[in-house]
Amino acid sequence: MPDLLESPVSRLMALLERPKPRWILGLAGVPGSGKTTVVEQWAEAVNKAIGPGTMVALGMDGFHLTREQLRQFPDPEEAFARRGAPWTFDPAGMARRLRKVREAVGSADVAWPGFRHEIRDPEEGAFVVPAGARLVLVEGLYLLHQDDDWAEVAACFDERWFLDTPVETSLERLAQRHMQVWD
Repeated sequence: MPDLLESPVSRLMALLERPKPRWILGLAGVPGSGKTTVVEQWAEAVNKAIGPGTMVALGMDGFHLTREQLRQFPDPEEAFARRGAPWTFDPAGMARRLRKVREAVGSADVAWPGFRHEIRDPEEGAFVVPAGARLVLVEGLYLLHQDDDWAEVAACFDERWFLDTPVETSLERLAQRHMQVWD
């Protein structure tokens, strides 16, 4: 059984004590588990303690295939209906970007895509990994997934964590999220 992290922020701070120039970590969890919220809180805590720009929190949603790419599938209707499934993302592109993030430490900022819900497509350069960031924490659904080329993404992380949230809590959060979107 994997270790249970009692204090993720303490673990992140401990990684920074090691001489490695940049740590890249992945946080997976089910929809509504709180991944985005906790990585933002952890980044804020680390940056407050160590200094601005030490840690950056990112999501994998910018690696959704575009609507145009989904239209090229043999069954576009199914591709749109299943958008959000592992095969409707670009894991090879994400792995390339993660390798670029690793290689650019100390020398260059790296653009990171986001997902714009109002246009329902990824947006290149929505975020930036500063050259001086020593901790990069990426959150997403499929960071522990091993099929559909996701193993290539997994190999880019120094550590991968899972955010274990009660199913009832995740379902409640998802219901709230959907109600906010449809207001």
